[in-house]
Amino acid sequence: MASLEEDFPRGGTSKKTAGSKSTVERIEVDNLFQICEPEVKKRKSSKGDAKGAKKQRSSKEGSLKLNTAEATDILSFKNIKVGTLFLGCVKEVTDFQVTVSLPNGLKGFLPVGNVSASFTKMLTSQLEMEDSLEEISSLPSLFPPGKLLRCVVSGLETTQKGHTSVRLSINPKEVNKGFTPESLKAGMMLSGCVESIEDHGFLVDIGVSGTKAFLPKGKEVKGATKQGGFKVGQHVDCVLKEVKNEGRIVLLATTSSAITQSCAETQHGWTLRNLLPGLMVKAQVQKVGKHRLFLEFLSSFSGTVDFLHMDRDKASSYNPGETLKACVLYVEPSSRSMGLSLREHLLNPGPLLEPVTSDLIGEVFEDCRMTSLHPASGAILELPEKMAAFVHKQHLKDIGETFTSDQVMAKSSHTCRILDFSPLEQMHTATLRRAIVDAMFFRYQDFQPGQLVEGTVSSLLTFGVIVELTDYIKGMVPRIHLADVVLKNPEKVYKVGSKVKCRVLSVDRASQKLLLTRKKALLSSTLPLISSYSGVRVGQVSHGWIVSVQNFGCIVRFFGDVKGLVPVGELSKERVSVPQSLFYVGQVVKAKVLSCDAAQEKLLLSFRAVADKESQATRRFSFETGKEVEAKVLRKHLEGLEVSILPEDAPAFLPIGHLSDHMSNCSLFWGALKEGDTLSNTVSLRTNKSNTILTQKPLVKAAITDGLVAKEFSDIQVGMHLVGWIKDVMPYGVFVEFPYGLVGLAPKSAMSDKFVSNTESVFQKGQTVAAKVTDLDEEKRRFLLSLKVSEVCFEEGDSRRRLVQGLQERNAVAEMVAAKDPELLQYLRPLAVGQKLKLAVDVVSGDKSATFVRDGLSGVSIVATPDHLSGVTLTSGQKVTAIILHVDPCASKIYVSLAPQLLGKRKKLNAGAKLSATVQYVERDFAVISLGDSGHLTIVHTTVHLNDTFRFKSEKMAVGRTLNVTVKEARCEDLGGLPLVSWTSVSASTPSREKKAIPEGVAVSRKHTYKKGDVLTGTVKSVKPLCVFVSLPGGVRGSIHVSQIQETFKKACSFPTASLKKGKTVTARVIGERECSDHKLLPISHPESKFTELELTLLPSLLKEEANLEDIKTGKKLKAYQAGQDVTCFVSKYDIQKKWLKVILTPSVSGTVDVLAMTLDRQVAKYPERMFKMGQALPAKVVGLDSSKKRLSLSLIGVCRLTPGTVTLGRVQELLANSGLVVSLPFSRLGYVSVVDLADSYRPKPLEGYWVGKIVRCCVVGEEPDHLQLSLRASRMEPETTVPVKDPEISSIGDLKRGRLVRGYVKHVGAQGVFIRLSRTITGLARFEHVTSYHVTDKDIFAKHIPLHALYTTKVLRVNKKEGQVELSLLPEDTGKPDILPESLALPLRERGQENKTKDSKKRKRLPGELHKHGKIGTTETAGESEEDDSGVDAYFHEEEEEAPPKKPKKALQPVKAGQQRLQVAGGFSWDLGLSALRPAVSQKGADRSDEEDEQAQKKSRKDKEVEKQQAERVLSKLESELMDPSLRPESASSFERLVLSSPNSSLVWLQYMAFHLQATEIEQARAVGERALKTISFREEQEKLNVWVALLNLENLYGSQESLQKVFERALQYCEPLAVYQQLADVYAKSDKHKEAEALYKNMVKRFRQDRSVWLSYGTFLLRQGQNDAAHSVLQRALRSLPDKEHVDLIVKFAQLEFQHGDVDRAKSMFDRTLTSYPKRTDLWSVYIDLMIKHGPQKEVRDLFDRVIHLSVAVKRIKFFFKRYLEYEKKSGTAESVQAVKEKALQYVEAKGAEGAEAAS
Repeated sequence: MASLEEDFPRGGTSKKTAGSKSTVERIEVDNLFQICEPEVKKRKSSKGDAKGAKKQRSSKEGSLKLNTAEATDILSFKNIKVGTLFLGCVKEVTDFQVTVSLPNGLKGFLPVGNVSASFTKMLTSQLEMEDSLEEISSLPSLFPPGKLLRCVVSGLETTQKGHTSVRLSINPKEVNKGFTPESLKAGMMLSGCVESIEDHGFLVDIGVSGTKAFLPKGKEVKGATKQGGFKVGQHVDCVLKEVKNEGRIVLLATTSSAITQSCAETQHGWTLRNLLPGLMVKAQVQKVGKHRLFLEFLSSFSGTVDFLHMDRDKASSYNPGETLKACVLYVEPSSRSMGLSLREHLLNPGPLLEPVTSDLIGEVFEDCRMTSLHPASGAILELPEKMAAFVHKQHLKDIGETFTSDQVMAKSSHTCRILDFSPLEQMHTATLRRAIVDAMFFRYQDFQPGQLVEGTVSSLLTFGVIVELTDYIKGMVPRIHLADVVLKNPEKVYKVGSKVKCRVLSVDRASQKLLLTRKKALLSSTLPLISSYSGVRVGQVSHGWIVSVQNFGCIVRFFGDVKGLVPVGELSKERVSVPQSLFYVGQVVKAKVLSCDAAQEKLLLSFRAVADKESQATRRFSFETGKEVEAKVLRKHLEGLEVSILPEDAPAFLPIGHLSDHMSNCSLFWGALKEGDTLSNTVSLRTNKSNTILTQKPLVKAAITDGLVAKEFSDIQVGMHLVGWIKDVMPYGVFVEFPYGLVGLAPKSAMSDKFVSNTESVFQKGQTVAAKVTDLDEEKRRFLLSLKVSEVCFEEGDSRRRLVQGLQERNAVAEMVAAKDPELLQYLRPLAVGQKLKLAVDVVSGDKSATFVRDGLSGVSIVATPDHLSGVTLTSGQKVTAIILHVDPCASKIYVSLAPQLLGKRKKLNAGAKLSATVQYVERDFAVISLGDSGHLTIVHTTVHLNDTFRFKSEKMAVGRTLNVTVKEARCEDLGGLPLVSWTSVSASTPSREKKAIPEGVAVSRKHTYKKGDVLTGTVKSVKPLCVFVSLPGGVRGSIHVSQIQETFKKACSFPTASLKKGKTVTARVIGERECSDHKLLPISHPESKFTELELTLLPSLLKEEANLEDIKTGKKLKAYQAGQDVTCFVSKYDIQKKWLKVILTPSVSGTVDVLAMTLDRQVAKYPERMFKMGQALPAKVVGLDSSKKRLSLSLIGVCRLTPGTVTLGRVQELLANSGLVVSLPFSRLGYVSVVDLADSYRPKPLEGYWVGKIVRCCVVGEEPDHLQLSLRASRMEPETTVPVKDPEISSIGDLKRGRLVRGYVKHVGAQGVFIRLSRTITGLARFEHVTSYHVTDKDIFAKHIPLHALYTTKVLRVNKKEGQVELSLLPEDTGKPDILPESLALPLRERGQENKTKDSKKRKRLPGELHKHGKIGTTETAGESEEDDSGVDAYFHEEEEEAPPKKPKKALQPVKAGQQRLQVAGGFSWDLGLSALRPAVSQKGADRSDEEDEQAQKKSRKDKEVEKQQAERVLSKLESELMDPSLRPESASSFERLVLSSPNSSLVWLQYMAFHLQATEIEQARAVGERALKTISFREEQEKLNVWVALLNLENLYGSQESLQKVFERALQYCEPLAVYQQLADVYAKSDKHKEAEALYKNMVKRFRQDRSVWLSYGTFLLRQGQNDAAHSVLQRALRSLPDKEHVDLIVKFAQLEFQHGDVDRAKSMFDRTLTSYPKRTDLWSVYIDLMIKHGPQKEVRDLFDRVIHLSVAVKRIKFFFKRYLEYEKKSGTAESVQAVKEKALQYVEAKGAEGAEAAS
């Protein structure tokens, strides 16, 4: 009962009758779809009661009709509600969305997030881990097209165009939400999604809370899917095989036989809440309707079957009571409606429903027969191939038409277009709308690469512009294709809603993507297009665009994703060394095909061959402008005709707009011409590189012939009248082109005498116009035009010539069209306007129009519109007489009129007669009019003037409009005998000009008697910012300039005119007068509006009688102003483009203030227009005259020139590569800022934060002839403030003292040492022995590892003020900073103690007269033991060196280990050295001997021979010692061979052997030794082998390629532990500054070894060393999600240690504090924290940390340890008082513990 109450809640007030049966009660409860009439009814009359009762008892059909009315529409978008369950079919699948086909041709969309909760969770976790999505099952793999789905409507959305979008969900929790565990029964068929994959099966989510569904693995599962198994998220249809534990455990089956044979039964307990679509049911026919069936099933449900889902073979044989098998299509719970299907493909479905699409989509079929019409739903059409197609009722008519079934059924055949294919109905859907049937583009398959299309701009995005081509098809114009050049601000060119013409670049029909181009060169290209490799022919020349520029050449792309290579040798005739300097990506080029391999899709192109061909063509064919030629049509384009000039066979192009002066004739000509036709009387306009442009415009040809053209720009004069054509229409005007290539601009205001709001509605591209030159810009070679009818003359003879020419062109088109059908030509040729015909009425339409037939005119339609049948009653077959209005040969149509006034007898016309005419027929350019009651018809232009194309609707010519005409010729032979007239519109008559009254309040010219010097009293009329208007006695107006109001100002910035209010009475003096005109009136209509205005002054000094007024008006001359003079100026306006402030001083003197001279506040300088207001008075200083010499240049910052100490604003003009800034200053000065003057605290990247155009505040510190020295130091600009200065300014060498630490930037590395910039004028030298603690033999190492402009801390060693020399030290012991050379170089340390011993034991003597390099004599320092190891120290003479005992070979220094470093080789070799740093092994000391030495050897004395003998003995003893002492390093290959034989498993020996070869630049031998080592070392010695692998990785990284390194790496992974190899390669990358490769490797490592903590630590260390603190923090968060909880604490501590060493100390302390708050008893962490704080933190924080530790509640033994450390720290770093304080704290702790023990004991 609980279930029933939940499914069917109580409610309602109806009573049950006492006599009702139990069956009836059950039906009332369960038959939710059968609505019965209420028993209590309101009676209308007693007579009908018995009859009504009888009808109610007769049958139950009345109740069924109430449930679903027969006239109800089939399922449509307006019937769909949220929560409706559907049976759908997968139609299309993308990566993030599934398109599902629904019943009755509807569509829905299934987003990726609506599949199932488990699939969404898996996607989310993978995205958070940043793993590749390739490992996840994609939607295409889960949902193959044709798969049936149970889905529910989760949302309805309305698009911008008003269409409904249905969002679906197959989440089992939504589809099966009506089920409970108790309602599950064995045998039910449900749908679910695979939740997880287990060892023996699959957990399936069926959406029932508290129920686990399991699908065991087996053959049946493998057979259910093609892949042999399911994936997580896959949709599964299954049968409940077994239900256990009251529905908490369910066993499923998915065999196709079980699903196909399953049928919903009554015992399953189906209810409205859980009834699912896709169920197979046994149903009984209750009623057979006209368009549907009514079925009853499961004893309590009823539903309908619409005509689309009836079995077409049995549609007429269904009978009531018949039992059928049906499939549930949809269930709508809220309205309790249900649809079913009887189609065979749904009753016995296979794994997939096929087909799901059709190749016929988009096809147009004619002669289709309508087999059935369902007025409320649609109609069924039978296609010519006996296929059925459904047409929805909305597609039976065009938009805006009314639908009548009789009108549709009356047509015997229909033309339709296939819209789509519905898989559930296995039927096409079609449309009868003419707009769709006739549409050129319907689907993406209709577009071809290279095709020209027109569309509307839909939206502007950062990557391009979206263009809407049809209602359902959009294309994208990439940003690089918006124009021939890359547009920085495309929004200025493209507006949403504007029409654009594009060319198709490529079409991806599978993903429905369309790429377009707006490049003008591609749009107007007349060359053959390349759109496929198969269509390419060798020698073809075509336009393309560059997509890549490389050193080996350019890659050019054509249409349809065809690409080709232009080698560097084919780029130009000249040799091109750097292609990037000549070509750029996106550039449109012409390329010639040299070779093509269509199979391999390879194309070889040439630019050079095109240039050669064009130059030859230009030399061969050159047609002068105006030459008449004959052309043959080769190819037709939408832009025009591609022709060949005969007989030269020269290529040419005839644009479609140049076929005629009439635009309507242009389209007619283009449609009538065909390939192969010959055109005569064409004229050459111009010849460019590729071809010749031709024209057939009669007016243009006449202008060229008569010489009424401008051949050059110098021929153009203002006022000249020219004939041209519209080249381009822009929002701001139109460009007009003339013969000889001249182009002028007609602005928007000069296009028409009327106001133009949209330029596209006035003129059309290619239209012929007459223009008048109004302005010339000779400097820029530009000119402006006017197209106004009132300004451009067009003679009456020209109008006649244009009319005659237009009609002749119409006749020529008719001849060409009729030539295709000779019989049609024979019938139409004698017909003309005004001719009478005997006709028979064929059909009279409902709109009162009629069609006629005539004997002998088959195939021609004769039509009369309702306007020409007024007052005439027609019947079918009636014989009538009609008069011809127009003959259209293209459409095979004749327009006639039956108006009685036109059929009467014609009267005689006389030239000059003026008549009233009526328009009878109108086209775009021509109209047919009737001349009063004379019975004559004639043809006129629809416009009087060539440019009169812009008319309002009321002015346009329309049928029935009355015109005033004047007969010019009663019979004109050129018009075929028709009268020639001129006309004007009735509304166009101009009334006589009358004198117009002047409105009140408008100033008029009045005579006055005032003279200069008169003192007047007036009333303020109006107040403006720069002047005040005063009304004077006698109606005279006066004006007071802002400079004539006050002499002194109380405030620095005030508004003088604000002191005067409207209506105030003032006393002023006349200082002059001027002529003015009122702008409210037009001078041409009101010439008397000009008046005299008096100039007045209110200055007290000028109101005195003795004041001189002679020079007041003109003011002081400009030369009278001196630089530095204080003046008061008044703000006029701020010029944003020129960045200056315009001001006025007097009525005749103005000036400008540069933005840098306005203020010293940088914020004000950013937006000066907000600071200064019009009329504001400002104190200023005169700087001088500006560049125009007509204005003053002023300054508002209190100075007029820049001197040392002046603080001013500047604008960064240039950044000089880490050496400083070039700054533009006020008063046209330039300044230079050195890097040491940018701030009081130096930064490693000093120029970071500066950019060109940035405004800076600077101080002038020095002056040079051509520039000023500037400083941006805050201490310079604000010396009175106590600004902390970390790096004080060094103004002179006297500021440097010995031992002082200073910082500076590396200037360069020289032969003597490193030069460091300390200030603008001082540079110090750090000699090489004072640069590093390492022993460096190769000075190139310094230049390589000390970057220029790096910031270092140095110590001053010596200061030589006399010579201006400063010697510095960079040694760590002097600066306290790390050594500047990295440890990775593995350089040996310089032995300080050994050097001291050498100094004491050996006597060294300086060469006679030799001075020390630093100016001291007798210095005995040395830094090496041989010339080869000299590090730049002084040279000394060694006495009696030959008598010294032979030097014992010492052991090689072992590098100091600091953490895990790269494997080093003893002997001084570094893996980081390049090949240039290596020296051959044979180049040893004493190895080279000259011929001169050989000669001296023959003359050696006895003593010398004795010495040689001793040396030979010493060499032998050395070899013996080497053999006896294996620790000594061998010095030959044979020695190493002996050594590796004795120690074959020692990686150190093998690495030394490799280093020996590398020192001799023998790279291959070193590789060979490494390979031998890998083969020789025992497989048990894993670490030794790993050392060799690491050495090979280093070797390939330094001397090999990336491919060879990758191969060694892959081999190492096979033989060693992968993690160790990854770690070593990452270290190799990091230490060789290959940061990108290292980071990529680390990202791979954290995915592959995410459970290893060391990998995360290594990655974090790398990022922190690179300064990527935020990235390291995110890595820590990822690591915490990947590692077990028990490792989190140690990981956080390790990262905190890394932050201390390489990152942010504050963040590190915060990490430690958070961790120790959670784990306060981890004393090991406290100890680490203390160590790090002692090293990196201040003393106060260290003491605070110790105080926190000693108060922890831990064991006494541990606290004692911390007290000891505390005491040691204070003894080392503190004072006696702090030591005593620690002891007292320890004593207090002991006493407190003792007291606690005593209390515990008591």
